[in-house]
Amino acid sequence: MKFKSFEDLINQVKGKSNRVVVPGANNAEALQAIKMADDNGLISHGILIGPIAQVKEMVKAAKLPEEKFEFIDCEDVPTMCKLAVDQILAGKGDFLIKGLVDTKYYMKAILSKDAHLVPEGALLSHFVLYSTPKYKKPFAVTDSAVVISPSLEQKAKIIQNAVNTFHKLGLENPKVACVCPVEKVNEKIPSTVDAAALAQMNAEGKITGCVVEGPYDFYISMSAQRAAEKSITGKQVAGDADLLVLPDLDAANPLYKALAFFGEKVEAAAILVGPKIPVILPSRADDPKVKLNAIALCSFLKDQK
Repeated sequence: MKFKSFEDLINQVKGKSNRVVVPGANNAEALQAIKMADDNGLISHGILIGPIAQVKEMVKAAKLPEEKFEFIDCEDVPTMCKLAVDQILAGKGDFLIKGLVDTKYYMKAILSKDAHLVPEGALLSHFVLYSTPKYKKPFAVTDSAVVISPSLEQKAKIIQNAVNTFHKLGLENPKVACVCPVEKVNEKIPSTVDAAALAQMNAEGKITGCVVEGPYDFYISMSAQRAAEKSITGKQVAGDADLLVLPDLDAANPLYKALAFFGEKVEAAAILVGPKIPVILPSRADDPKVKLNAIALCSFLKDQK
């Protein structure tokens, strides 16, 4: 990894020219994050889309420099999202920040065939990067927000999306753990069958640029001691995972929110991976610091090939 913490990441991208586009800008958390980003030298210009009187009032309350922003008046959420993508296509912005809009409308605008933001055959997925003193390095969780019940083929694409992102972050061979309730294949637990199949696909070169192992439970994935206690030894990923792949949205989304709610000193950045531009996709209830970290992460990624 080219950075060791979010503080390190923010320091690396300070002073870069970032033009942000925010549909549903009448969102206090998003504006607080933008203020934090601006204070850290990460924002050069912004386009704020939403009910203009309310947005301007909230910008003033957030103490944002109004002269840095262009305002587009809109009260219809699907239209806000389309307008935001239009600004990107017109070359007026570098990346999107989700404000007070529904994920389905945000995704629909990004996925529009007219936008050409998604490569042919690509699958979009959610990537959350975490940093905590309780683990020795940053790690990621996928997919916490987009694909509800992924097929085996979709899981392979979700892994590849995340791996490609890690490569841009400077990690050449990320260690991928397929997280399941148990560490043995059990036909009655379909996620374990898929985990073994994904590991085999990696061994056969169908999933590249990483090492995939599983099925592993959460403990085995993150703790070498717990892995040894369960006689999982001589493996590359066990106790040293960079990426946790959860079976479906029912598993991944609660983990994402539980880590945010209960995790002491846990920092995160939530983005969408797979499109041609960086896209910030947090939960609307996420702390502004999560969105600041995501702005810094997108700033870093937009310059990577």
